[in-house]
Amino acid sequence: MISTEVAISKLRRDLTVGAMMKWIMIAGFALALVIGPFVGARSELLIGMALLGAGWMAWGFRSFRDTHRATQFPSLIATGQFDVAEDQIERLVRTFSPFKNVKLLGVHHLAMLRHAQSRWQDTAALCRALLRQRLGSMSGLNKTSRLILADALLEMNDLPGAYEAIERLYDQRLSLSEAMNLMAIQLDYESRIGAWDSMMQNLAYKVQLAEVMNTASSARTQALLALAAKKTGRKDWHEWLRRRVELLTDVQKLATQRPLLWEVWEAEKRSQEPEARSQ
Repeated sequence: MISTEVAISKLRRDLTVGAMMKWIMIAGFALALVIGPFVGARSELLIGMALLGAGWMAWGFRSFRDTHRATQFPSLIATGQFDVAEDQIERLVRTFSPFKNVKLLGVHHLAMLRHAQSRWQDTAALCRALLRQRLGSMSGLNKTSRLILADALLEMNDLPGAYEAIERLYDQRLSLSEAMNLMAIQLDYESRIGAWDSMMQNLAYKVQLAEVMNTASSARTQALLALAAKKTGRKDWHEWLRRRVELLTDVQKLATQRPLLWEVWEAEKRSQEPEARSQ
């Protein structure tokens, strides 16, 4: 299992070495074209340039292959195949490549894996290391990494850090899935600071988004909205959302994960306490 520190160190070193190699090759080609005709070694220089070009193309082919393999990592993580994902991601992170995209993808998927494993500190460190880089053509990783970072910081109860990560996403164009994730994370954050009125804004739209989430996220999101409805005196919404959550999940397990949600099922919790004492 690769450590977070090693992964971040490999990322920084490989990006630095890769950038140096590119500039050296560009300078070498330029010098060969300019100086070659004057020193009488044009053919030798052309052969050398061809060899360098062939090596670069071989590296590029391997990087393309690694990038294609990396598209399988999210499905491995989503289906709980953590050991397989760990092995393949570690191989990608440890292998040197002068191409930035490969290294960025490797660290990004490692952050996704650590997030799925509930290793919040490692997740936050990897996301922050990634966001410090110039992403270039991989700028799409910025939004996903910030979403993962915000969620990890919430789990660590770092509310200022989570707010900063969330705020950076407000002025970016998000896909539907990214918008749903942001809403779920923002509701979690707002529930922790007691921003109930803010949670109730555009409530019907938020419920519509929650309906197309996966079951676990949908249940938690609607439970948070039910709590906000109760806090703001909207008994109709509170009862309706509470019943919807009960159809989706085991509310005891949900409230155990988020103790704040016990207030939605306050009567049920009180009824369970005498039973627990009698046992």
